[in-house]
Amino acid sequence: MNRTLYSLVGYLLLPLLIIRLFIKSIKAPAYRERMLERLGFVQKIDTPVIWIHCVSVGEFRAAITLIDTLIKQHSQHQILVTTTTPTGSSALKQHYGERVLHYYFPFDQSLIVKRYIKRINPDLCILMETEIWPNLIHALKQYNTPSILINARLSERSLEKYQKFTANLVKQTLNKLTLVATQNQNSADRFIQLGAPKNKVVNAGNIKFDQNPKSDSLATTAIGKITQARTVVTFASTHEGEEKTILQSLSTFKGKTDFLLVFVPRHPERFNQVEKLIKSYDLTVERRSAARSATQADVLLGDSMGEMMSYFELSDIVFMGGSLNDTGGHNMLEPAALSKPIIFGPTVFNFAEISADLLEQKASIQVNNADELFEQIAQLLADKKQLKSLSVNAKQYFDSQQGAVNRLSKLIAEII
Repeated sequence: MNRTLYSLVGYLLLPLLIIRLFIKSIKAPAYRERMLERLGFVQKIDTPVIWIHCVSVGEFRAAITLIDTLIKQHSQHQILVTTTTPTGSSALKQHYGERVLHYYFPFDQSLIVKRYIKRINPDLCILMETEIWPNLIHALKQYNTPSILINARLSERSLEKYQKFTANLVKQTLNKLTLVATQNQNSADRFIQLGAPKNKVVNAGNIKFDQNPKSDSLATTAIGKITQARTVVTFASTHEGEEKTILQSLSTFKGKTDFLLVFVPRHPERFNQVEKLIKSYDLTVERRSAARSATQADVLLGDSMGEMMSYFELSDIVFMGGSLNDTGGHNMLEPAALSKPIIFGPTVFNFAEISADLLEQKASIQVNNADELFEQIAQLLADKKQLKSLSVNAKQYFDSQQGAVNRLSKLIAEII
């Protein structure tokens, strides 16, 4: 596939993408807001701009330390952070208020991205992880605007897909980037194998290790009053199908389950759906938004935004979702930073190196299915020594990997 064909397909799909946003807005009305920004109609910015794109909440949280550094080191620039999801927008506004600008990320069509770039006129565009957008990167190159891919990751599975379906397009796009700064050497090698020039690829490390993840004390206190002294097992960032799998295994598990299950679904529009599912298994459920106490409940539903760190803080064990289905797992580093024992399922290709490191350092446990998950939970709760060992090892591993933001800030300063 070349960029012309990619663009043609994109224009044909554009009406469907817009319709998809309206469908999403049925459950999450915020998707309907500021739609024109996605089409490139944004307010003109007259001051120098550094543009950083974070898809959603996870990428934004990972980028906070870097954004703080950019604000401090480049005070003459306005920091613009774009997101794709309203949850990312909400998290950004909650954290920074008016200190940074926020727009929604544009659809990757030539006319749209060119209009967008002309309106914001960035001195640098920073894309995160796997945000490889051919038309955007091509347009930035045309306007002589540096563009870098940071915290870049590429799994073996993704490499094979790119090579099979879009090898030429991705190679051309990577060559137009100013720099590819990867999370680890394995990803660096894969980007080079995909066609990125060796002199443009650097292993800068993973900025997620430079987070200073802390729970909000007010939120932690409020949730703590609900959970009180109960043993808490949190199932974090779960996806559709995972809750059902977990609840089915719970219903047949013959061991002790005298702990409070806390479900925090990845997507807020699923809160009501998950509550109904929990009740269908004859379990009592309280919602964070309404509960005063969960001492008599089987499940606490974390139907709140921006409080994940507080759920982690109060947890005795954390299971990271997106790993019992084909999502590829979610960020295990936040609970690791808080010295929490971590369990994840078999599918963690989004965090292949990190999950392997955690296992090697005896800082986490991997299970093959939900039945094994409950067996491990019961075993850990009965073995306080192993529980403590996992906690200590997770924190030690997290602390040992820091420094990526410092390396990236130096590279960014050189480029600007």
